[in-house]
Amino acid sequence: MSEDGRAVVRELLRHYAPHFPSRHSGRLIEDTSEFMEIGYGDVMALAGKHYLVIRDEAERRFGMEDPKFWVKRCTELESGERKIIKLVFYETFPLRIGDFEIYCHRSPDKEARILNLVRDDLRFMQGQTVRDSKDNNVRILDVVHGKRLDTVVEDIDADHEHYFHHFFPSILEKFIGSCESIAFLHAHGEKHGDIRRDHLWVEYQTGAYRWIDFDYAFDFHENPFGLDIFGLGNILLFVTGKGEHTTHTLKTGGNGQTGSPALTPDDFSLMFPHRLSNLKKLFPYIPTELNNVLLHFSAGSYVFYDTVGEFLDELRPCLQALR
Repeated sequence: MSEDGRAVVRELLRHYAPHFPSRHSGRLIEDTSEFMEIGYGDVMALAGKHYLVIRDEAERRFGMEDPKFWVKRCTELESGERKIIKLVFYETFPLRIGDFEIYCHRSPDKEARILNLVRDDLRFMQGQTVRDSKDNNVRILDVVHGKRLDTVVEDIDADHEHYFHHFFPSILEKFIGSCESIAFLHAHGEKHGDIRRDHLWVEYQTGAYRWIDFDYAFDFHENPFGLDIFGLGNILLFVTGKGEHTTHTLKTGGNGQTGSPALTPDDFSLMFPHRLSNLKKLFPYIPTELNNVLLHFSAGSYVFYDTVGEFLDELRPCLQALR
């Protein structure tokens, strides 16, 4: 194809996106193997559709932006819809929780399986998997029109006590529904793999909670689903505390804590030793039953949840008690 298909791209853009600056029209991409070389103005030809690349996606955590060059924000030219396209990228790394070391890896095929499993289940992001000209796994995802759960919680303009009594019960109810959706994955032998508070989104129109990003997997021999359960515990800790309460914020008096606690290492998270798990020492009005659930994820715990079902069996009564 002449000029890397640039003439084709110019014609596609002239027809479908006449307002796109012609000087930025790029190449026609049919083989996505070299994702670092695919950029703004290129058009990916996939399964009979054409996707104009707008930019690389990035995760924003801890005030920093982490680019994800294998994830492209695109416009489907034929429909004008925004899409997120994930290309093949592999990585592995170890993760330590207490005495346990967990082997984590990225798996495009695993994400493709889950997309098929949860099709039309709006508790999860939606999308389809196609193959490019080199048989690479390409996931074409619908954009979730919403906001990260942690951002929603942080943006609530209330002190912790008011938040806990007036906003937290409805958040907990929806979070329990999100835990049930993870139990659904586990019942089908699948793991989410990367449960974090920025991977649970709140839709603008419906207020529904939806999980995103399923391409991480892990091998945790002591508990096959254990890392997912710890992820749920971390989110519960965040929404209960209306943010993180860390060794740093405790020193500075930030995040609205009201107690003057005497803390020990056992009061902190097993997974993140700088995060406080024993929130009742800061906020005495947190019910003991709910605090006990949080303590299952602390360094001082000797008993951990083996299943999401066990976690929910102790969490659901906490919601009832708050009402």
